[in-house]
Amino acid sequence: MKFCCRKTVFATFAFCVAMVIAAHGQTFKTLLDFNGPNGAIPSSLIQGIDGSLYGTTEGGGANSACLFGCGTVFKIAAGSAFKTLYSFCAQPNCADGVDPVGLVLATDGNFYGTTIAGGASGRGTVFKITSAGSLTTLYNFCSQINCIDGAQASSLIQATDGNFYGTTYEGGSNCVDTNGCGTVFRITPAGTLTTLYSFCSQRRCFDGANPDASLIQATDGNLYGTTSSLTNCGGASCYGTVFRITLKGKLTNLHSFQYSDGANPAAALVQAIDANLYGTTNRGGADPTDCTSGCGTVFKMNPQGTLTTLYIFQGPDGGNPATALVEATDGNLYGTTYAGGIYSSHCIFNGCGTVFQVTPAGTLTTLHYFQLTDGGNPLVLLQSTNGSFYGGTDAGGDLACSVDPNGCGTLFRLSGLDPFVSFVRGAAKVGRNFGILGQGFTGSTDVSLNGTHALFTVKSDPFILATVPSGATTGYVTVTTPSGTLTSNKPFVVIP
Repeated sequence: MKFCCRKTVFATFAFCVAMVIAAHGQTFKTLLDFNGPNGAIPSSLIQGIDGSLYGTTEGGGANSACLFGCGTVFKIAAGSAFKTLYSFCAQPNCADGVDPVGLVLATDGNFYGTTIAGGASGRGTVFKITSAGSLTTLYNFCSQINCIDGAQASSLIQATDGNFYGTTYEGGSNCVDTNGCGTVFRITPAGTLTTLYSFCSQRRCFDGANPDASLIQATDGNLYGTTSSLTNCGGASCYGTVFRITLKGKLTNLHSFQYSDGANPAAALVQAIDANLYGTTNRGGADPTDCTSGCGTVFKMNPQGTLTTLYIFQGPDGGNPATALVEATDGNLYGTTYAGGIYSSHCIFNGCGTVFQVTPAGTLTTLHYFQLTDGGNPLVLLQSTNGSFYGGTDAGGDLACSVDPNGCGTLFRLSGLDPFVSFVRGAAKVGRNFGILGQGFTGSTDVSLNGTHALFTVKSDPFILATVPSGATTGYVTVTTPSGTLTSNKPFVVIP
C-alpha cells in the first residue's frame, strides 16, 4: 500500500532498552534515532562505492511543508557518522519531490530514486543524486493526460541494458479506479520515460492491479514483480499476483494469490542461488486473532511459476512482512515483519515487529523482537559486504522526535555473519567493466570470475573496477586481498 508520509500514530510507552534475542552469535544494536530534522521514517538503504550506506527517509528534514516533513537522502559511514545529504521540498512548490521511497546505485556511481509525491504534478518524480548530495529531477509523473504515464512510483532497478525499470502504484491507461491501476515503465539515465504496461488491461484485472514493490531482473533477463490487493481487485481472486514481464513489455501473470497461500504481496521478490524466487505476502495465509486479515506468509516460486507456501505467520512470531527478503551468505533468507512479536502491547498493529531468518525449506527463527525504544515496525533491511545486516524502523527510538512524539524511527545493525563481495550490477558481457563492492581491497592481488582471472583496478579500499575476461562463464567472483580471499554472495552472470 502506498503511503504519503506513511507514519501512523503509535501508543506512547517508555520501556527499558530492548533485550537482544538473536541466534548464531548475531548481536543487535541501534545505530541512530531519527528526530525529525535529520529525517523520519527511513524507507531505503543501499551500499555506495565508498563503503558507506546511503538511504532515504519519507519524512523529516529541513523543510516543513509536509505534515511529517518532506523527506531526505542521507549517508551513514563506517563508525556510524551520519550526514543529511538532501532535504526534499527545497524548491518552490516542492518541484524536487516529496516522500522518497528508494535508491539504487547505478553503474555511473550515482544514485537514482523516486518520490511518491511532489514534482510538477504532485504525483511524484524520478531523480538522480550524487554522493555529495547534488540532486537532478529526471522526470515528473502524471505529465501526460489522465496520468497514463503513471503516478506514485516504487524503487528503481538498473537492468542489463543500462536503463532503469520500475512500477507505479497508480496511473496508466486502464482501470475502473479513476486514479489508475498502475504501470511498469522504463526510463533512461537521461530521463526519457516509456510506459511498458498498464495494469488491469485484462478482463476483471486478471493481470493484477496497483504494483506496490520494485522489480527484479532474473537470470533469464526478464523482470519479475508483484501486484497488491488493497485498492483494486487484482488477480483471479483479488488478492494480488506475481508476474513476469519482458524488457519489451510482454506481461504474464504467473500466480494469483488465493488468501490461503497469502494476500497482498507488498515487497520485492528475490532470486536465490537455487534459481527460485522468494517473497512474502503482507496478509492472508491464515486468520489468527493476532492479525487483521491474516498475518502473511513466506513463499517460494520455481522458474515454471509453481508457488509453495513456506511459512505462515501467526502473530507472536511476527506479522505482516513488508520488506524484501535478503538471501545472505549463509544460504538462508532474512527479513522483517512490520507487526507482531512478543511485545504486542508496545505498538499498535499487534506488536512492533521482528527480524527473522528462514531457511529455503521454511524453518523460521526470530532474531529480534522490537519493543519501540529500540525501534518499531521495520520496513528496511540490507546485508552490507561486511556481513552485517542494516535496517530501518518506521517508529520508535527517540520519543522526543520533533514531528511525532512516538518516535521517528531508527537505524539498526544485526551483526554476526562473515564479509563478502557484491556487485554494482551483477551481469555483463565479456570485455565490459563491472564494479565490485567490499572492504580491505587495497593491495589485492587477484580477481577471478568462476576461476578465470580478470583484469582489475583497485579504485579505493571498498571498490574495485574489473573487466569480464574472455572465456569467463557465470559463477562466483573471488577477490584475493592481503587479509584473505573474499567470495561474492551471488554468482555473476556472463551475458552471451
